[in-house]
Amino acid sequence: MKIGVPKELKNNENRVALTPSGVLELTKRNHQVFIQRDAGAGSGFSDEEYQKAGAIILPDIESVYDLGEMIVKVKEPIAQEYPLIKKDQLLFTYFHFASSESLTHAMMGRGAICLAYETVETTDRNLPLLVPMSEVAGRMSIQEGAKYLESPSGGKGILLGGVAGVKPANVLVLGGGVVGTQAAKMAAGLGANITIMDINLSRLRYLEDIMPANVDTVMSSEYNIRQLIPLADLIIGGVLIPGGKAPHLITQDMLSLMKPGTVMVDVAIDQGGCFETSRPTTHEDPVYIIDGVVHYCVTNMPGAVPFTSTLALTNATLPYVMLLAEKGWEKACQENEALRKGLNIVKGEIVYKKVAEAWNLPYQEGFWK
Repeated sequence: MKIGVPKELKNNENRVALTPSGVLELTKRNHQVFIQRDAGAGSGFSDEEYQKAGAIILPDIESVYDLGEMIVKVKEPIAQEYPLIKKDQLLFTYFHFASSESLTHAMMGRGAICLAYETVETTDRNLPLLVPMSEVAGRMSIQEGAKYLESPSGGKGILLGGVAGVKPANVLVLGGGVVGTQAAKMAAGLGANITIMDINLSRLRYLEDIMPANVDTVMSSEYNIRQLIPLADLIIGGVLIPGGKAPHLITQDMLSLMKPGTVMVDVAIDQGGCFETSRPTTHEDPVYIIDGVVHYCVTNMPGAVPFTSTLALTNATLPYVMLLAEKGWEKACQENEALRKGLNIVKGEIVYKKVAEAWNLPYQEGFWK
């Protein structure tokens, strides 16, 4: 198969979809890999490394889309890429369709096969291609939250871990999944006081067992959230409905309950955000303030640490890329249930129910049963 890897165009997105190691695994199986010039530079991989692994370096993004039967990316295509996508071309990347109606319509119009990393799901309900970036984003949420709690950044001027004789910050984590767990671990290590909220009692029992003494668990409900947010210095939003829009757990009226300089980091922004006042931001302009509350809503947080993120992502995606290259998308998806669940749009039809529900569009039921 001919596999194309373009340079990412999203703001400050320095990750790349394949490492030279991944390229070698594909080329030694007689697949052709086309890498756009400097696609890996932001992650620390040179064109020469890719060439040694057997890749063909192409001068521009147009050439990559033109030659690739399968396009492997990190983030969703942006508007200037839409015209480059060909009918029946396979795109394998993060799409997050439930957060962008324009992207959904654009991909339907191109007639491509859109296989989304974030909805590839194993029989035990694990999301293997979302987990590594959720780990990175969860850990980063505490780094960024600590930074924006500083007074010059608009925060309260609180040191997350405190010092002798001074209490540490209070961190409220909404969601006890991968993001929430990693955020709590990082914040706990820095000495903060953490409360994790989730609607799954079994998950809370598990977290209660594994977390250190400075982490508490509370059942999530609107009442409990309203009780806790006035006490919080940093709030992490880490809820997830696979493939669907995130629920608004903190509404605009709740901001008035918070003290000025409170920081909210919405890791769920890729799926529309779990704070009502959230809107997508970039690494270039990451925060804004509403009612005295600092909002950090960067849609590609792991892009700020591209070396770590690229290696972590390709460790997870490469086996699926190889499967698609060896068998083609139809046979691979027929034989592999996890990959099949990754199909979101196929030749103009929405085949993932939550995407159709997000925008009230027709759903092709039973397409891949």
